[in-house]
Amino acid sequence: MAQKVDYAALKKGGYMRQKQKGYGSLRLAVIGGNLTAENIKKVAEVAEKYGRGYVHMTSRQGIEIPFIKVEELAEVKEALAKGGVGTGVCGPRVRTVTACQGSEVCPSGCIDTYTLAKELDERYFGRELPHKFKFGVTGCQNNCLKAEENDVGIKGGMNIEYKEDDCISCGVCVKACRQDALKMVDGKIELDAQKCNHCGRCVKSCPVDAWKGLRDISYLLEEPSEIISIKEKNCFL
Repeated sequence: MAQKVDYAALKKGGYMRQKQKGYGSLRLAVIGGNLTAENIKKVAEVAEKYGRGYVHMTSRQGIEIPFIKVEELAEVKEALAKGGVGTGVCGPRVRTVTACQGSEVCPSGCIDTYTLAKELDERYFGRELPHKFKFGVTGCQNNCLKAEENDVGIKGGMNIEYKEDDCISCGVCVKACRQDALKMVDGKIELDAQKCNHCGRCVKSCPVDAWKGLRDISYLLEEPSEIISIKEKNCFL
């Protein structure tokens, strides 16, 4: 008699049952959308050998390998581990932490998103909760990652400081500001702090470094769903 497969337990480890009997799609662990070339080579190798030679890219920067036979799952995980690739999670727990490329790559980036994503992953990934829970880290006010669409969104910004003595009144920062927070008045720059959204464009555009920026992050918490209350979220963090 064939041994009964506990698909609920397998799902916790990222293995999702397919409509095709005996097959499942295996979700991989990807932090902040980053994989090394070595990781990708191993994923391709496993997809060729155990799947059907392709992978699925998810909407949250993840990768899934479809058509993995349930009886080969342990072998597949072992093969992936040799290439430094772990497996993801499904169900009511903390999911993949997503991130844009941040200040390490993007000219607009205000914070090191990947380092922060790794720290969040180390602390919280896979933790059991009443409902699935998502972190997203975006590096600036352009908000490419849509921070507000996550249960906890982190948006990078800068606390700015103006050094009038260094300013040459060129007006470049005034033109760069999208919030209309800067104005040139009698040859001097005036800042409307109420309009400033800490995007850091003044800092990045100034040719003489009259604007200084201290990197900062703002935490954006969604309205509580019917399943996870604000209290539970605060306790979780």
